[in-house]
Amino acid sequence: MSDSASSDGTAEERRRRKAMLVRAGIYLFATHLFAGLVPLPSALGDRY
Repeated sequence: MSDSASSDGTAEERRRRKAMLVRAGIYLFATHLFAGLVPLPSALGDRY
């Protein structure tokens, strides 16, 4: 019985770690996208 409880805990830990990595990747992508779009109005304003 302790083996199944231990494996459930390990599976839960893996699931949480994967969810954290996915969330971190989304945040990283969104932050870089936002950082790339912030100077865009200035660059377009200088051009026109």
